Amino acid sequence: MGAGFDFDGWLKRQQARVEALLAARMDAIAQRTPAKLAEAMRYSLLAGGKRLRPVLVLAFADAVARASNGGGEPANDAACAVEMIHTYSLVHDDLPAMDDDDLRRGRPTSHKMFGEAMAILAGDALLTDALATVATGDPAAIRALLASELALAAGGGGMVGGQVLDIAVDRPAELDYLVRLHRLKTGALLKASCRLGVLAAGGGPEVLKAAEIYGEAIGLAFQIADDVLDVTATPEQMGKPTRADADAGRHTFPAVVGLEQARLLAQQSVRTAMEAVRVLEPESGPLAALAMYTVERTH
Repeated sequence: MGAGFDFDGWLKRQQARVEALLAARMDAIAQRTPAKLAEAMRYSLLAGGKRLRPVLVLAFADAVARASNGGGEPANDAACAVEMIHTYSLVHDDLPAMDDDDLRRGRPTSHKMFGEAMAILAGDALLTDALATVATGDPAAIRALLASELALAAGGGGMVGGQVLDIAVDRPAELDYLVRLHRLKTGALLKASCRLGVLAAGGGPEVLKAAEIYGEAIGLAFQIADDVLDVTATPEQMGKPTRADADAGRHTFPAVVGLEQARLLAQQSVRTAMEAVRVLEPESGPLAALAMYTVERTH
């Protein structure tokens, strides 16, 4: 990191910025939504968390524009939309038919609070309202690009497709399969977050490509770090049960390549990401720090 850069302070400010944006968008959605549904959506969306995806959107928009809030409302809406989609995926992942989890971020999961039917509907609403959020407003051409980017990352060729690979009963214990799976399940939305920030701020092809390489690399690093934490951290640290994948018989990076090799793969991905964004950060700054954060975090 560049001398004097206070990453912890910067991250807290960005997370507070995201929380305020999400609360405002949720208030607007609640005005047109049945009260019980709005309550369930709000419960999951405003439950806190790392907010890595929206922070990436805003960080890339700011870096491209060389100014805070450089991406304006398109970037703000894209940041909220990507977190809404991430939240919907967590609500549905926690359902009995999927991971069957009782805790998320240290609190009862949505279906434990509101019932399975409402949890499914809350996830559905978060997904569709996310697309409305990012697609509505000016300039229309940029909004269309943002909506397309987000929908493709979230759909069958992205996050949902990765989830299908993840629940396959015959998934092999192979590194190539794991990498493909997580490039879709986790990586697609993280990569899209980086690209959304560039698109919102009007960045050109060179910067967009750098964002893509960076996003793909940290997406892999983030998932490897998650797998490592699942076997090294406590449930209290994680705010949810640990070793769930192992208990379900699912193959993880530590299980397939070993704990130390998994850590090395994550560090290699971080180096790739940091090299990619030198076009935006000749000296290490927020984007480089975020890359390192993906593997240095403790929850």
